[in-house]
Amino acid sequence: MLSIFGSTGYVGSNFCEYKDAIGDSYVTIPRNSLKSTNGNFLYFISTNNNYNVFDNPHVDINTNLSHMISVLEANREHLDVFNFISSWFVYGNTDLPAREDSHCFPTGFYSITKKCAEDLLISYCKTFGINYRIIRLCNVYGKTDLKASAKKNALHYMVERVINNEEVNLYDGGNVIRDYMHINDTCEAIDLVLKKGGVNEIFNIGNGEPIKIRDIIDFSMKITKSTSKINHIEIPEFHKVVQVKDMYLDNSKLLSLGYKKKNDIELGIKRLCKELKKG
Repeated sequence: MLSIFGSTGYVGSNFCEYKDAIGDSYVTIPRNSLKSTNGNFLYFISTNNNYNVFDNPHVDINTNLSHMISVLEANREHLDVFNFISSWFVYGNTDLPAREDSHCFPTGFYSITKKCAEDLLISYCKTFGINYRIIRLCNVYGKTDLKASAKKNALHYMVERVINNEEVNLYDGGNVIRDYMHINDTCEAIDLVLKKGGVNEIFNIGNGEPIKIRDIIDFSMKITKSTSKINHIEIPEFHKVVQVKDMYLDNSKLLSLGYKKKNDIELGIKRLCKELKKG
């Protein structure tokens, strides 16, 4: 049975809903508990942006590194597979589309600690004979993310502002490129990797499509008949330091497992707009 650590966050909670819908069994492990009797782990626990350095530089280190090691230590004797949810942030400034074997040059405390967590996990698992999978997510959107902000799930945040006819600030004229995947497709893709992906491997979870944020905002405004004012602003210096301008992923490995996209970006944005209006 699958033990899920971090089941209350955006992706984790939606993954649990997906598992419920398809009738798969799992157990959720509370944040204050380190141990599970099951040997198959899915680990979502993480910070979610590079801005913690301004308030508490230790948050990313404690959450992304120390807590993970504590969980590994508490379960070492019976742990079979540790499935680790990582992020495209680990790639940093690399050649595109980013492949699982691309060189990673992360910047920012979140990005660096996520890559460090990957490296520590691989070393730990090799040392103690434990299997692992590293699952790097692209930008995930869809359904309601109560913690969406300009720092986290920015697409969701901006679409909600469009719906409310509020001003929207776009960096670099909205020409920033990202790889977007609807949360429903993301949950299916993660489950596919858990069931069919080889162990001791890294998997990109993305659609492999470079999409400009401006195109999404323009489409959102069209279908909602929004009167939002679009402001083109300079990319902040800190943002330039910690995050690359463009990113999209090579998803060849995911496709080889049988992944099929069910929500293209227009369908996904239409669904998101409906869900946000209901909220």
